Amino acid sequence: MKTLNPILLLIVMFFVARYNKTDGKITKNITVDSLGACQGISYQNGRYFLYGDREVGVMREYQLQKDSLIYQNKEYRFTVKGENIIKHPTGIAYRRGLPTFVGNSVRQNAEGTVWKAVINCVNWEGFLKAKTLEGNLIKTIEDDACIQGTRPEYVNYKGKWFVATADYGNKANEVRLYDPKALSKANKTSEKGVLYKKFTCSPWVQNLHWIADKGILVLIQNQIEGRKWRLTFLDLDKSISSGHETVLAVIDTDKADELEGFTFTDSADSGIAVSSSRKNNVSFMDFSWSKP
Repeated sequence: MKTLNPILLLIVMFFVARYNKTDGKITKNITVDSLGACQGISYQNGRYFLYGDREVGVMREYQLQKDSLIYQNKEYRFTVKGENIIKHPTGIAYRRGLPTFVGNSVRQNAEGTVWKAVINCVNWEGFLKAKTLEGNLIKTIEDDACIQGTRPEYVNYKGKWFVATADYGNKANEVRLYDPKALSKANKTSEKGVLYKKFTCSPWVQNLHWIADKGILVLIQNQIEGRKWRLTFLDLDKSISSGHETVLAVIDTDKADELEGFTFTDSADSGIAVSSSRKNNVSFMDFSWSKP
């Protein structure tokens, strides 16, 4: 069996030890209303957008003040002429200068056992100005390369930006990287040139979060189907190279409801998590990145 170079082994041990000591705890829970079941949170240039599946897919804007989110009296609806276009938003991939994508899960039967995953390319600035998708829905792409569901988030791999997404179920889960320009022009993600790389990952992924300054991809997960919180920190480069998730740390909490989204604030020591519960659906978390 081939052994690692001793120096390389020390580097790997240092890196893993550093992040295995990552710790996170919930410090405060609050209730944010009027979102239906909250499906995620997107932090963009000082603005916090929480989105959910009320009677229509909806998004609301907030400002962070100390340990509270203050509603800015701005509500956005994922509709065109009143028609519900993105009923169940499952992720927002936003990066200035690149196309913006919003995921959606479409129910295919009354029982809710069959779903279709789609990714919508949206004129984001137009959407924020008009507060609806009317005139701002550029393209709807079927994510047929997925196994179960889509949850887009921008990540950087080897100096280039890609749209990462992941599956939810517990069989053959993958994280996939799509080329954003090719994706914005495609009808289906299975088309040539859209899928760039992929790797297998653990189950029940509800959303993704990219920590740019650390090169870490966070899987926002449930420990079991639809219940109990888990954040899994991955080394993206090593995960892609190996074809399977390379786990740096796992943080489980004692919250028993359905974790849906997470973002760090401007501080690497502070984050905000959201769940689909009607009460106490926003949680503030503190993190420590202890060195060995």
